[in-house]
Amino acid sequence: MSIPDPTSHSLSGESIVIAASERVLQVLTCIARQGQPVPVRELVLLTGLPQSTLYRHLLVLKKWGWVQEHANSGLYEPGPLAVQLAHGFDQHSWLMQAASQEIGQLVQRSGESVGLLCYLHGQVVCLDMQESQQALRCSFAKGRAHGTVRGASAKALLAFSSAELRQSLLDQNFLEQQNQHDQQNKHNRRDQREVLELELVEINRRGYATSENEVDQGVWGVSAPVFAGRTQLVATLTLMAPAQRSTLRQQEFISMTRAAADRISRVLQF
Repeated sequence: MSIPDPTSHSLSGESIVIAASERVLQVLTCIARQGQPVPVRELVLLTGLPQSTLYRHLLVLKKWGWVQEHANSGLYEPGPLAVQLAHGFDQHSWLMQAASQEIGQLVQRSGESVGLLCYLHGQVVCLDMQESQQALRCSFAKGRAHGTVRGASAKALLAFSSAELRQSLLDQNFLEQQNQHDQQNKHNRRDQREVLELELVEINRRGYATSENEVDQGVWGVSAPVFAGRTQLVATLTLMAPAQRSTLRQQEFISMTRAAADRISRVLQF
């Protein structure tokens, strides 16, 4: 059995070379991404680090309050200092300051839920989620991560990302599917990729993405890009609604979401 190279690892399918000075951040990132307490044996697999090295990094992170350990189970999770950092991001981040009011106003005008999402190391991460008073069953929540090819948010991020990043994510998705299925479906997967690539071209042309039932059954969504400067994609603004309730208002929702995303982008350009 081969031993993983401790200088590199894969975070959600994205191969990254990790410098020795950054490995403690690698450990912190893995813990933050799990969404639940994680045992050391799983962290060893996720990071490719020797257990002794991993424990040294965990000791530093515990000392500074970035992670904490369950007294009885020995599981690790984000610590109290992570709360301070998250609060600082919410209150002082240039993106959140620019977007927060627009998100709230879009929720009020549409009566539906609205999220702000970004791409981060092979995942689509929900930075903010403001829910309407109307019922909506969806898997999007603040801090939760999602895949990079399904749903309006993911497709909008793909369509407006650099060509290099887009092809890398599509390549990785194709390889993951190939590992999960037999070779007889290889041509079907290639056809699906070609269809997706054409869809991304169209999304880029028209300026927004829509989806229905791609992430959550019965949920329709529209997502528009948010830029800092003319071309720097920083996030997508996504409105989500029950498909049945949105049927007669989809064009209105699209216009409202695009306008809100454009206003956020203009603020970020100054």
